[in-house]
Amino acid sequence: MLKGNTVGLRARHEDDIPVLRAELYDDVVNGSRAEGGPWRPVTPGTKDPRLVTDDTEQGHVPFSVVDLASGTLVGMATLWGIDTHNRSAHIGLGLLPAARGKGYGTDVVAVLCHYGFVVRGLHRLQIETLADNTAMLRSATRNGFVREGVLRSSSWVLGEFLDEVLLGLLAEDWKPAARS
Repeated sequence: MLKGNTVGLRARHEDDIPVLRAELYDDVVNGSRAEGGPWRPVTPGTKDPRLVTDDTEQGHVPFSVVDLASGTLVGMATLWGIDTHNRSAHIGLGLLPAARGKGYGTDVVAVLCHYGFVVRGLHRLQIETLADNTAMLRSATRNGFVREGVLRSSSWVLGEFLDEVLLGLLAEDWKPAARS
């Protein structure tokens, strides 16, 4: 398990899947805002790659996020679009509704940075998020990500086009948080 100050990132367990499906993917509004496409229901028992891990897939590393103090599942995180030639990847995360607003997001991003830069030897990490996602923007900037651009009206979400913000962090600019 990878550990931050408050969260741990571990392999996805079978009993995580129904919780993630119910609390993240069955929520039409959050699902629509988090995905790069239209919301679709996820059938119980499905092999949907957002939930079920394929250990042979090298370009995508999914984690379940747990609270270190209690061991409770609080969300999911992923390093995706891993490009071993350019040594870059994208960061994504989703917190369960009860876990939002508690500082977990900032810690998850910090742990994903450690994983990307130290464990995987990547040079660049990138985050794309909707311009009104203040929680993700705050988590990214607290970890040293720099706003590199705005993709105007690039995301169709629930009947309207929204701006998307592109943030990046290079390994040489990363300042690791103190680990306990």
